[in-house]
Amino acid sequence: MVAPEPVASPGPGPRPEPGAGASGDGASDAEQVRLRLAIAYDGTDFNGWSRQPGLRTVQGVVEEALGVLFRRTGTSPRLTVAGRTDAGVHAVGQVAHFDVPPAALASVTRPRRGHDSGPDDAEPPGVLLRRLTGIIGASDSDVVVTAASLAPDGFDARFSAIWRRYEYRIADSAAARDPLDRHRTVWRPRGLDTERMDAAAHTLLGLHDFAAFCKPRAGATTIRTLESFRWRRDADGVLVASLQADAFCHSMVRALIGAAVAVGEGRLDVDAPAELLRAGERTNAFMVMPAKGLVLTEVGYPDDHELEIRAAQTRARRRLHVQVDDEADAGGVRRRRLDACPSSR
Repeated sequence: MVAPEPVASPGPGPRPEPGAGASGDGASDAEQVRLRLAIAYDGTDFNGWSRQPGLRTVQGVVEEALGVLFRRTGTSPRLTVAGRTDAGVHAVGQVAHFDVPPAALASVTRPRRGHDSGPDDAEPPGVLLRRLTGIIGASDSDVVVTAASLAPDGFDARFSAIWRRYEYRIADSAAARDPLDRHRTVWRPRGLDTERMDAAAHTLLGLHDFAAFCKPRAGATTIRTLESFRWRRDADGVLVASLQADAFCHSMVRALIGAAVAVGEGRLDVDAPAELLRAGERTNAFMVMPAKGLVLTEVGYPDDHELEIRAAQTRARRRLHVQVDDEADAGGVRRRRLDACPSSR
């Protein structure tokens, strides 16, 4: 879901990466100001986050609204996001940033006589948030910009992040099936064993090559650190998985959920997901679960003084050092040793 891409380091201060934003006034990178947005959306009617020609996407909707807001300044803001969610995936804690010339920001946040008198309008980000909300639609929109602020020096929504957290909801035969939750909960006809699923999830924690659970993308690493993966059953009986990692590659969360469901239904042994992980190859032993049960809940960042260092470290591609034993283990699965380290490439 989040894959590295080569982006130049912004250097000190809130400067954009090349191509991150387009301004029509010839302003240099040093003259740009960076704003941070918090975004929530119901992914049901979106074709994912990333802008695609002819398709409705979250990025497209928000950037179009920004384009309307900045249209008289000659600036066309472009968003950089923490997690590029797939079609149908929801978010309550998405984070993005964009860069604009200070003069453009001042122009679109200038007080209007008789309209800007509240405390939230004292600073430009508050004015921008209110006007952007008015363009997107405040009362009945499936995407909401929930907060706006000036980004601290070195902040990059994507590369400064130290973890992403997701939740996945499943209603099995023991759960109450609420039709009001049908767009964010997957229904399964069979009962699921939460304890077996939680035990299987625990075996996948740590630094691994998650190639068995990721759709391959050219030039993208599948090395990730899965920091947390737990299952619980809420009061209404709905099973909720909570996962946290430094980043997730394409389809990784839904594949991990699918493997756990196969364990919970008794189709796989508790140790099977870990064995598949070590094998390092895609398999049809489980299904990738539907997108609608998945929600990006939060993105974590380091302290402000560490933001730029973190961004530079993340941009550096990670190399995989694989040591294959001369002999297979007792189960016939070859062991690997993984080290994630910075590379100049």
